[in-house]
Amino acid sequence: MSTPIVQIDDLFFYYNGQVVLRDVNLVVERGDFVSIIGPNGGGKTTLVKLILGLLKPASGTVKIQGHPPGNNGTAIGYVPQYLNHNLNFPASAMDVVLMGKYDPSRRMLFRRKKKDRIEALEALDKLGMADYAKRKITDLSGGQRQRVLIARALVTRPELLVLDEPTASLDSKGQTDFFSLLKELNQELTILVVSHDLLIVSSYAKSIACVNKKLHYHRDVGTTSELMNAYYACAVEEVCPVDHIMEVIQDYSPSEGAGHG
Repeated sequence: MSTPIVQIDDLFFYYNGQVVLRDVNLVVERGDFVSIIGPNGGGKTTLVKLILGLLKPASGTVKIQGHPPGNNGTAIGYVPQYLNHNLNFPASAMDVVLMGKYDPSRRMLFRRKKKDRIEALEALDKLGMADYAKRKITDLSGGQRQRVLIARALVTRPELLVLDEPTASLDSKGQTDFFSLLKELNQELTILVVSHDLLIVSSYAKSIACVNKKLHYHRDVGTTSELMNAYYACAVEEVCPVDHIMEVIQDYSPSEGAGHG
């Protein structure tokens, strides 16, 4: 059996003495497409930061391919929130993608090798953005900027792509196009995406992690209107609405009572 790409065991995390995440366990296998859902303040972004190694758990473990984050050969591509941050910075799409090649061990931080530029252009081409390589990031649409940020993540050749609320600034068509793109990328990468909109992600995600201090994981979920509506009722940390609705669906049998007139 292959090592899971992400494995979290018995994780607790506190902020200012308050519980943010409690007794979290999660296993993400290669090739999965996981949507992390839950209410604001439930710990979704904190969980992502723990997976990236930006935060350390108070107790428990986080492992990426069997090793602590940052101490393994598995690159993690990360697409953060807040797409409109620093849009006044005079950078081209190529410049932004090259930021993904940043290596703090290099003494000449801004000296770019020809190989780096070739790989950056290849990443842009994969996202359909090669023709925009010299275009200023400020001149691109929200959807185009998101593609550039994914290209920046892909230039590291990651095995895991992590996205935190990537469609917050996109309209409904932009969101659909974006998740269609992620579905294509999922053929090569494991994807973990934080989203508040189960309606759209349920059409693309293979698994769902409902996070509200605790985590409830659902592999191979079906797309039903009840399942989508369950997300919006996720307010109590001890009760996962996805679990509840799945129990209701399983308990309901239209054959019961058949044959009685």
